[in-house]
Amino acid sequence: MSDFTRVMKLAKRLTFERMFSTRMYIMLPVLLLFIPGMAWGFSDPNIVLPGGHQPESAMEVLFYASLGVVFGATMCAVLLSYDAVSRERASGVLELRLSQPMPRAHQSLAMILGSWKAILIPTWILLIISVFIVRYRMGEWISFADSLVYFSSTALILLWYILFTLLASSYTREQGTAISFGVGMWFLFTFLWALITTMVAFASGVSIGQENDASWIMLEGALDLLSPNGVYHHLLETRLPQIDRGIVAWQSWFMGLLWTVLPSWVFIRRMEKILP
Repeated sequence: MSDFTRVMKLAKRLTFERMFSTRMYIMLPVLLLFIPGMAWGFSDPNIVLPGGHQPESAMEVLFYASLGVVFGATMCAVLLSYDAVSRERASGVLELRLSQPMPRAHQSLAMILGSWKAILIPTWILLIISVFIVRYRMGEWISFADSLVYFSSTALILLWYILFTLLASSYTREQGTAISFGVGMWFLFTFLWALITTMVAFASGVSIGQENDASWIMLEGALDLLSPNGVYHHLLETRLPQIDRGIVAWQSWFMGLLWTVLPSWVFIRRMEKILP
């Protein structure tokens, strides 16, 4: 059996273990409410957003509905994987697993893939439902290029939160500490990042919250590159030419690559050195 086959088999076992867990059944209503629910709301032909704006295309509707991914799916990713390492470490399973002939780097990769696919598969299914909802409500299909960016960007943000949570879990022995770190990190990027942007703008002498101020828009766009949620929105904005925050497409994709490679490398290195 090749190394690739071993990694994929272990990842598949971990995926089914987490995807059909009681925890996932509890979180599924949250995903249903946030992802198809927001798609249904934002695709209302009579909806008027703040500022009197109305979505004009299917991609724009799904861009606004991506808030469901940011608020719902990312939290589910954290709750699904916060104890992936700490629980096995406390129970002694990790020591037994790491003693197997399979290299630690391969086991780490399988752990990443297994946890990621457990939340990615149900999220993608709900995204497909959202696309059909938008088609039903607006009479317009999302283009292939738009759907490719939409689904791949969603996969990336889920992967980033999985990596952050696995890292936290690998550095703690107690599950309570791991979930506290994971939820705190999610809270920082989801709610507190706007406060950090405001503080930086105030210190820089930029007018805060002025949508017509180019300096504010540029500053907000630049700082969003340092947040996984911000990079996710930048990636979606590459398919919305009417939104310009001073960030070109290659910068968004480069930061997406950086947010993927760097945490993955750190986690694999951590698992190679961890003492069960």
